[in-house]
Amino acid sequence: MSQQTNIAAQTAFGEAVVAGDLDALDAIVATDSIDHDPAPGQGPGPDGYKAMFGELRSAFPDLHVQVEHLLATDDELAFAYVITGTHLGPLMGRPATGRKVSYRGMQISRFDGDGKLVERWGSSDELGMLRQLGLAEA
Repeated sequence: MSQQTNIAAQTAFGEAVVAGDLDALDAIVATDSIDHDPAPGQGPGPDGYKAMFGELRSAFPDLHVQVEHLLATDDELAFAYVITGTHLGPLMGRPATGRKVSYRGMQISRFDGDGKLVERWGSSDELGMLRQLGLAEA
């Protein structure tokens, strides 16, 4: 696949998450996709991503992901991003705080010949996010 095809697939993934159109992930994520750094309780494939991002969007209805840097090869993308949002719903069993967050992360995505996400490695500053919400000690 070309770099542009993979960038388009990753862009569509991000747009689906931000818009809350999580069913669109079925066309972007391979059914046997592996997340090497899943969220707690995250299942495999598109359904795992839909559940994880559904919970995140419920907690942060104004969730936004801004890609700040992107590197691409013919089958992989690496990118740095910033997530922002306002905590207006439950998160990890904790009630909404009404606080705004802004935290960074990085991800590597590998795509198959059809332009579908087949592997993901990533990390975001979840502890920083929890600190901003007052849900973790500084």
